This record gives sequence, structure tokens and C-alpha cells, in this order.
Amino acid sequence: MTPGARIQAAIELLDQIAGTTAPADRLVASFFRSRRYAGSKDRRAVTETVYDILRRQGEYAWRAGRGDSRHLVLAHLVAKDDANAGAIAALFNGEKFCPADLDEREQTALRQLSEMSAVTLAAAPAWVKGNYPEWLTPSLTRVFGPELESEMAALLGRAEVDLRVNVLKSSPARVAAKLAADDIGTKAGVLAPTALRLDSRRTMSKHALYLNGAIEIQDEGSQLVALLCAAGPGQQVVDYCAGAGGKSLALAAQMQNRGQIFAFDSDPRRLEPLRGRLQRAGVRNVQAHALGTGAAAAALSGLAGKVDRLLLDVPCSGSGAWRRNPENKWRLRVEQLARQGAVQSRILRSTAPLVRPGGRLIYATCSILMEENEDQVEKFLAEQPAFEVLPISRVWEEVMAVTDRPACPCDDPYLRLTPARHGTDGFFAAILERRETAGEAASETGPDGVMIDA
Repeated sequence: MTPGARIQAAIELLDQIAGTTAPADRLVASFFRSRRYAGSKDRRAVTETVYDILRRQGEYAWRAGRGDSRHLVLAHLVAKDDANAGAIAALFNGEKFCPADLDEREQTALRQLSEMSAVTLAAAPAWVKGNYPEWLTPSLTRVFGPELESEMAALLGRAEVDLRVNVLKSSPARVAAKLAADDIGTKAGVLAPTALRLDSRRTMSKHALYLNGAIEIQDEGSQLVALLCAAGPGQQVVDYCAGAGGKSLALAAQMQNRGQIFAFDSDPRRLEPLRGRLQRAGVRNVQAHALGTGAAAAALSGLAGKVDRLLLDVPCSGSGAWRRNPENKWRLRVEQLARQGAVQSRILRSTAPLVRPGGRLIYATCSILMEENEDQVEKFLAEQPAFEVLPISRVWEEVMAVTDRPACPCDDPYLRLTPARHGTDGFFAAILERRETAGEAASETGPDGVMIDA
């Protein structure tokens, strides 16, 4: 591909991403599957252009004065160290596979972009420098205060590749040694004892250790959420929003394949990969059910008031994973956040009666927004006095007592992880314990036979 053809490919991809809710990585993969002529260097160059623009879209749109794909690409090209306005304009020549000639407005934008200085950007609004939607400024300031700039800067970077070692099949030391023999360097996770972080990015899904179930690809923060469920052998555990089952697999290893894990999800397609993952990992104590089916309703009815650990990794904005899916921050809308909040509240209320007296409810998100985190928990606790918050430092000591992990990295009472502070994706978790006696059961039945407190 010529340089101009690469730019046109980036423009087409950005238009596709802006016009759908499909993940950007899936759209990029599909784009190149239908263009076999693109070599590996072409694919890499186009992909890097697209993701740089998705990460810095706020800054580029502000610089260019417009947010359409062609203006964003112009701003991206000008931001390069060796930028030359004449050379950039020459890429837009209308030749085969190349972008059309710059119109008058685009020529003006290119000229203004070339004249901008670092001082100009320094005077830009915080949302421009932080590359997040302007309407989120009050929410993000509420969370991070004076640390907002550094936190947003960390969310602009690429995420590291973390592995979770499946202790049913191996140990972190043995896995690290085997990877080192294959010239794959790792370092131990700072927080999760099951975590290894690759020294450099590479695809691991074809490696023998992945194929035989000794490792899974999972962010260290996600591993921590599963570990802090403190699920033990022989317990009854529900992973209510299980998705593809990454946390169910981690819980099974923590429980030494003893007891029972019930993995539920509202979309049966999300559960499909779990069956193969269970077999590969050697996990025998997980049942997977799609919500809305008779089997799910029967399982939930039988579990009412008997569950030791209820993990609610609820649907959310995904703002904690903006490093991996930067397109999602520009797709997020006020009304979407409100809808997600209603779903989160409903899941909390409808599933809480599953928890036995003395059992725990673990509410978790991959969000950095308080509207989806602290606000939801505090609203739930006001409605459900039978539950109390367990300080995260207490749960941390309980889980990590036999490890060499450092002290709890978060202030009580909740777990809140961020890329800037902890090197993980953004995660939130609250550990809630049910204090009521067994005779105080609820009476109203909700979806799938789950009891709802009256």
C-alpha cells in the first residue's frame, strides 16, 4: 500500500467505527480480512493510525476544529515529529486508493494545524488535554480531583498483557520458567499472586501453555476482583454476569475445583466460549446457564438464601478499559449511563436474596465513574440494611495472608484500581456481607425465580 492508500484505509475504518457499536478491534480485523493485499507493515501502520486517533480524538478534533475522519487524520499527521504540511497535502491527491483532494475548509484546517504550538494546547480545556468527552468533566473531577490529568494520561496508553496462571495445572514460577525457555520474558504481578506480565506485547493464544489451560489472558485487576471474592473449597458461588467466564475460571481455581459455581449471563452467545475454556482449564465445578431459560430459573430458585458468594460483575460503561477500547469513551452518552445505572440497580436488588446469612455479595465494575460504583452501592445499602460493607483492607488481609503481596493498595472501604496508581485497568469492587438471620427471608419473586426483598 502507498502512504496515501494507508491514509484512506484509516479514514474508512474511522468512519466504520463511528457508525456502529461493534468493537474497533473486530472492525479492523474484518477490514483487513477482505483486503488480503495489505501486508503486515501496512496493517500495522493503519492500525496504529486508527488507534492513535481514537485515543486522542478530543485533542485532534479541538485542534482541527471539526471531528470528522478526514480532519482527525489531518491533525494526527500534523502531530507527527516530521510533519510537513506540503507532504501531508500531497497524500490527498484523489489517485487510486488514495483520499480525495483537500477541499477549501480542509486546506484551511491543515494550515492552522501547522501553525499551532505546544503553548496553544497547554491553554486548551482539561477535557481536550485529557481526551475524554466534555460532558464527563464533572464526573471525572469528582472521582480524581487534582489527579485527573495524570489519571487520564494513563488511560491514553496501551494496556500491558497480563496472564493468569491456572493453579489447577501449574504455578507462576513454572509458567515463567517455561515462557523464558521460549524467549518470552515476564515479571510477577505486583498485586495478584496468580499474575504474570509480559515484558513485551505478543499474541499468546497459540502458545502451548494457553492451549493446555495453564494460562489465561486476564488483566491483573480482573484477577484481583476474583481473588477478593475469597471463595473457598466446597462453597456455593454465583457468577451472575459471567460473560465468557474469565472470573468463573479464576474462582474455580481458587476453590480447588470443589464446591459449585453457577455462571449466568443474559446473552447465551457470551457464554459459548466458556464451555471450551472449562475443558481446557480442567475445571469441573462450573454450571453455565443463559438467563431466561427454564434451567436458569430452576437453578436460581434452588439457590435462594443459600449462596456463599454472589459475584455481580455488572454491565457498565467500560470506562476503566479505555486503554483497550478507546472508541467506547466517544460512544458513551448521558442517557446510556442512566440506562446502565438502572440495570445495575435492578441486578443488585433482584439477586441479593440469593445470599445466605453470613454470605457475601461482591459488586464489581470495570468503570471509573462513581455513578456506577459508590453511588450504586450506597443506594443499595440504604435500601437493604441487612447488608454491610466489609472494608477492603480486611478482605485483602484475609485473602493475601499466605502470600508475599504488599499491603492493600486502596483506601477503605472499597477496591478502586486505576492504570495510573496500580498499572491495571480501572476496576471497582465492594464486598458486602449479609447480616440478617435465616428467618428473615424475603417474599417477592423476581425474574428467573430470584427472590426480591419486599
